[in-house]
Amino acid sequence: MSPNNLNVAVSGSGGFVGSHLVCRLNELGAKVIAIDYKKGLDIREFEQINKIGTFDILIHLAAKTFVPESYENPREFYFANILGTLNALELCRLRKAKMVFASSYIYGVPHYLPIDESHPVSGFNPYSGSKIVGEQLCERYHHDHGVNITILRLFNIYGPGQNRKFLIPSIIEQAKKGKVILKDPTPKRDFVYIDDVIEAYVKAIQYENNSLSIFNIGSGESYSVREIVDEVLQNFDKDIQVSFTGEERASEVPDTIAKITKAHELLGWRPVFSLSDGIKSCVDAEINR
Repeated sequence: MSPNNLNVAVSGSGGFVGSHLVCRLNELGAKVIAIDYKKGLDIREFEQINKIGTFDILIHLAAKTFVPESYENPREFYFANILGTLNALELCRLRKAKMVFASSYIYGVPHYLPIDESHPVSGFNPYSGSKIVGEQLCERYHHDHGVNITILRLFNIYGPGQNRKFLIPSIIEQAKKGKVILKDPTPKRDFVYIDDVIEAYVKAIQYENNSLSIFNIGSGESYSVREIVDEVLQNFDKDIQVSFTGEERASEVPDTIAKITKAHELLGWRPVFSLSDGIKSCVDAEINR
C-alpha cells in the first residue's frame, strides 16, 4: 500500500515527529489530515476530532513526552496520553481505518540486551505507564473490534527541531555558549535519527497485515551521555567546558539497545544515519537558526 493518494490523518501533526512526518507524506502524495490542538482539533476532545472526514490510516503521535515532567504532572500525562489514545482508537473503529500507534520507554530496566519485542514491559515512570495503558487499549480494540493496528516502539529520537529540553539539543545549546553542565554521564541510550523514524512510519503505512503488530524502532546501538557530549563537541572549533554533577535521575535506566531484526525482516526498514552524521545535522541546523 503506497502512501500516494491515501487519506492519512496525523495526530500531533505540529509536534517534532509530526511536522517531519507531514512533510514526508506530502512529498509522497498522501492526502494529510492534520489533527493538532493548535488547529482546533484536540485529540482529547472526541466531538472535535469526530468532525473530520474519512481517512484510511491514523498515525497517532499526539502525547505528552518529556519524562521528567511526568513526575511533576502525572495526572496531566495519564489524562492526555490515555484519553488521546482511546479517542484515536474509537475514531479508527468508526471509520474502519488502520492505526499506527507511537509507543516508547516501556521496557524499564532491561532483563537482557538487545531488547526484542517480547521483552516484558514495565511502567517505570508516569510517561511509560501511560504508554503501556495505550498499548493495552490497542490490544483490546484489535481483539474486540478488529481494528488493524501497528505499534512502533520508538527508542530515543533526535534531530533538527527537537525541543531543547531533550538531551542532544540541550547539549548543543549549552555548547554554543561555551559551557555544558549535565547530571550523570553514564546512562546509555539507543539514539535514532528523525529521518530514519519517519521512514519507519512510511513502512508501517505500507505494511499490510490485519493483526496487532509491534516493532522496535531504534539504531541497534547505544551511547552514553558522555559519548554524546564528545560527539557534539567534535562539531565546534572552540574550547568548551564540560562538567557533570553526578546527580542520578529518578528511575534511571542504565542502558537500552533495540533489537530491530523484526522491523528489518517484516517492514523492510533499517536505519541509515550514523550518530555522527545525525548530530552534525543537528548542530548545523542549530547554528543556522
